[in-house]
Amino acid sequence: MNVQNTVELSKSTKAASDWWRGGVIYQIYPRSFQDSNGDGIGDLKGITQRLDYIASLGVDAIWISPFFKSPMKDFGYDVSDYRDVDPMFGSLEDFREMLDQAHAKGLKVMIDLVLSHTSDQHPWFGESRASRDDPKSDWYVWADPKPDGTPPNNWLSIFGGSAWQWDPRRLQYYLHNFLTSQPDLNFHCPDVQDALLDVARFWLELGVDGFRLDTINFYFHDKLLRDNPALPIEERNASIAPAVNPYNHQDHLYSKSQPENIAFLERLRALTDEYEGRACLGEVGDAQRGLEIMGAYTSGDKRMHMCYAFEFLEKRALTAGYAKQVFDQLQSKAGDAWPCWAFSNHDVQRHASRWDLDDAAIRLHAVLMMCLRGSACFYQGEELGLHEADVPFEKLQDPYGIEFWPEFKGRDGCRTPMVWAAQDEQSGFSTGDPWLPVSAAQSEQAVDRLETDGQSMLHHYRRAITLRHAHPALATGAQSEMQQIGPVLMFQRENTSEAVCCAFNLGAEAMQVDLPEGNWRAIGQDLGGVEGEGSVTLRPSQFCLLVRDKG
Repeated sequence: MNVQNTVELSKSTKAASDWWRGGVIYQIYPRSFQDSNGDGIGDLKGITQRLDYIASLGVDAIWISPFFKSPMKDFGYDVSDYRDVDPMFGSLEDFREMLDQAHAKGLKVMIDLVLSHTSDQHPWFGESRASRDDPKSDWYVWADPKPDGTPPNNWLSIFGGSAWQWDPRRLQYYLHNFLTSQPDLNFHCPDVQDALLDVARFWLELGVDGFRLDTINFYFHDKLLRDNPALPIEERNASIAPAVNPYNHQDHLYSKSQPENIAFLERLRALTDEYEGRACLGEVGDAQRGLEIMGAYTSGDKRMHMCYAFEFLEKRALTAGYAKQVFDQLQSKAGDAWPCWAFSNHDVQRHASRWDLDDAAIRLHAVLMMCLRGSACFYQGEELGLHEADVPFEKLQDPYGIEFWPEFKGRDGCRTPMVWAAQDEQSGFSTGDPWLPVSAAQSEQAVDRLETDGQSMLHHYRRAITLRHAHPALATGAQSEMQQIGPVLMFQRENTSEAVCCAFNLGAEAMQVDLPEGNWRAIGQDLGGVEGEGSVTLRPSQFCLLVRDKG
């Protein structure tokens, strides 16, 4: 049986209910993926046009960032209507067509639900701020000022400044963990929970295969509105917010990650389980307790299917020592957690630039991702080896970058349009003026150029994904304790039929490592893997993969 047939058999025999476990997800940022009508903004029809390309990667699912109706102050993460598509992206009928065609090509579709907050243009907020006697008066987090008129506590917004905004209609402050135009919903109100579960049911009935849940640990706040304690300087971690942001000065004990959240997540999971083969992926934003929260939120079979924290999305390079530290912590805090790993997404600098990786290192990291226990998420353009685009200040759109420029340039550099055809207008993204400039440097790595080169980064990613599907131990098997041998990270994956030994040199120096004894054979040579027996010397960015059959 050839590799492709092995992949298809693996996919076809995998239980419909657990496609997500060890699955490979491709994240689409719709504004920047493909414009179908020449207005410079990507849309749902554009995604539909590119489904053959996505399917050719071998991924199991796509995750689409928000496309709901929105004033776009935070580019769709400020929702004004959860049950409709913003006209800039198309229509509900366009979504149904995209969904049907994706399913026909064997792709699952996950959508991005933003439940912790809405836009201030959402009708719910309009009613809530109208009067303290309105039926929805407690649907958002309102609080009286202190006697001196200042905010009720010291909570800070991730986007800078206080997390409280004064509202002259109610003569109260409302909570916003993000922009002032993104008021936080009050999850302590049962009606709010019910309304949001109805939103989830709407999309499940439409046929989506799951949800990526934005800021999943921000749903509940401390009812007593207690002040967050300060963090000592040596404990400040810039993984959630840039180092220039005072948000890092607090331990956010009370403004997020509250124990009441567990019960709501169980309600959401119970709803999801009414529909076969659906899955929930939660984003855990916490610089101090991310892995611990991931474990709590994915523990057992009544909460989220999987979560991701920010350990591999931060500036700190992925060394052998750091990878071992993360997995050791995960095992000690949450041994049965099911993680979903990502190196890049729409909120952080692309990892090729963030970690200053050359071509060989990018290739190694792609294979490493496919070997780690957990599910995997790639961000559009990652498969091309794209580095961060340089967006000048006058072209910036991201309010986060505008606020903290130039020390922090925001998120626009990872959100520039996808490059499809090097010689075409706007690299094939649009026939109009794009909402962010197309990067000339990225255009050199456009899809059409890489397709013609069998050794390109694009084909490398395809082979890496094929490797994972061809070896079930890599997708769903257990993982041994990681070993750090100088710059080399070494571990094994194992299920009832096979064991895979993985060794990756993540450093700048060659290292000889001893390989396990037994009847092993090398795999992954088409990805650049080296063969070895007894021991092997791995140069920087080299790896060795061995497999042995069991039983």
